[in-house]
Order: sequence, then structure tokens, then C-alpha cells
Amino acid sequence: MAFFAIFPSRPLELLSVTDLARAHERLNVEVEDLRRAVPSRAVIDQAIGVVIAISQLSAEESFGVLREVSQRSNVKIREASAHLVAFARGEAMPEAERAELDRALARCAAAPEPRTDRRRPDSPAG
Repeated sequence: MAFFAIFPSRPLELLSVTDLARAHERLNVEVEDLRRAVPSRAVIDQAIGVVIAISQLSAEESFGVLREVSQRSNVKIREASAHLVAFARGEAMPEAERAELDRALARCAAAPEPRTDRRRPDSPAG
């Protein structure tokens, strides 16, 4: 019996039973990874919304704040995000993460805003 696989990089490929079993296992692992990632992404997106609401930062800057809190407090970004979302609902947030959040937001507030026009600062308007 012959098995064929269709991959984006290789349109039609003849597979042995062993190759088919490997491909099946690889796809099962990928599906499980995606099943875990989707809820993680949802809580990260919620946390980005919380940061936007409290700081008026862009979504990209807010994700940077979350990443910074995660790295500086040595917790996964999904975990730091879950803590922030719970904090927005009135629950306690780990003190180390709260302190890092405050510092990250202060750094963003102190950073100069990016220029939106391309003129040199000393050139006349017009």
C-alpha cells in the first residue's frame, strides 16, 4: 500500500509507513502545542488590553511592557499576563511583578515620543 503526503514545500511525496507514522506524530505534537498556545495568547491579549487601558500605550508598546515584566521578574509571559488580568479584576498581583510593571510603565512614560513627521527639528514648517 502506498501513502502520499502533501506538504506546502513538497506538493506530492510518497511516504513509507514509517514516514507516515513520523509525520502523524509530528502533527499530533503540533496540534497539542497549538491547543496550549491559543488560551495563552488570549490571556496575553487581555493583558495587553489592560496595559493599554492604564497607560494609553500602543498594543506593541504594551506587549513590550509585558515582555519586560516577564523577563525582569523571571516568569513566563503567559503567567505574568494572567496575574495582570487577575489584578485588573481586583485580585492580588505578586509584588515583584507589580514592581516591575510600575517600573516598565514609568520607563515608557519617560521615553520621548517618536516623531511622526520626517522634517528636521530645525527646519521651518511649511
